[in-house]
Amino acid sequence: MKLRQQPFGATRGGAMVDLYTLSNDQGVTVTLTNYGGILVSLHTPDRGGQPGDIVLGFDNLDDYLTRSPFFGCITGRFANRIAGGRFHLKGKEYQLAQNNGPNHLHGGQVGFDKVIWSAEPISSPEGVGVALSYLSPDGEEGYPGNLSVTVTYTLTNDNALQIDYEATTDQATILNLTNHTYFNLLGEGTILDHELMINADRYTPVDESAIPLGELAPVAGTPFDFRQFTRIGARIDQDDEQLRRGLGYDHNYVVNGTPGELRPAAAIREARSGRRVDILTTQPGVQFYSGNLMPGSLPGKAGKVYPRRGGLCLETQHFPDSPNQPSFPSAVLEPGQTYHEVTVFRFAAE
Repeated sequence: MKLRQQPFGATRGGAMVDLYTLSNDQGVTVTLTNYGGILVSLHTPDRGGQPGDIVLGFDNLDDYLTRSPFFGCITGRFANRIAGGRFHLKGKEYQLAQNNGPNHLHGGQVGFDKVIWSAEPISSPEGVGVALSYLSPDGEEGYPGNLSVTVTYTLTNDNALQIDYEATTDQATILNLTNHTYFNLLGEGTILDHELMINADRYTPVDESAIPLGELAPVAGTPFDFRQFTRIGARIDQDDEQLRRGLGYDHNYVVNGTPGELRPAAAIREARSGRRVDILTTQPGVQFYSGNLMPGSLPGKAGKVYPRRGGLCLETQHFPDSPNQPSFPSAVLEPGQTYHEVTVFRFAAE
């Protein structure tokens, strides 16, 4: 197991940013940066043992600063959408940035994806990693409370990348953290021929601005049923109101099992390379996004041009708009409590 640190460049304000490369003995290599906690690259072997990069991103910091569609980053304080950018907590209304039409998205104008995190390399018998820490001050992006956050990435020798999220606050606040990696197990083209399994009997249908309607609808008999491995492109363009509203898949799934327990959430596999990723989480939900809003030709790493639907996201999370939906699992964090969620990505070749 190896860990290497190197410079990645500087922000417009002159702050230095680093890259951290984690590698295990099985040929898996993870590269991340303390700018936004971004997962920059992730090399895993195909069925012939040939390593390839399975996540979308850029070769340089400047592209992340100027034109990234949330590639690989930590999103917060509140991942996904909050209706109207408003929520009530302890009898007070809070107004957040409306940076996604009428709604608040991924923490606002300067979310956790756009800040520099303090980084501490770590090593243990289980693996090597980086612990990223950030203090979000009271009032940042409109959120209450001084929030102390640590996100730890650990690569293990059994081909797993574990992300641990921990946070405490000095006053009641809301919190929903995830990682926004775009996967393409072939490393090129679209993800329409990838096969996907989601361990969920229900999902949360949305309105025209992608806010959940409050219903936990069954996936059975709909294009949203991925309880068995199904090709992503098989039904993505069906004449379905929910698919039209998302321009494809951009919906939250209710992960089967008990929130707080680490359990299977989803898995993706790709036939040509043989690569497979299994995702386990303690979170109550997972957002499946099929890259519908990606530009048709986005220059990425190594001169590759990423097409529309060139990557897919499986963002483990609390449900979108939870602060305004009393029937959803609570996203409130109180003083004296510790927010702790875990997501694990396991890599294999078949």
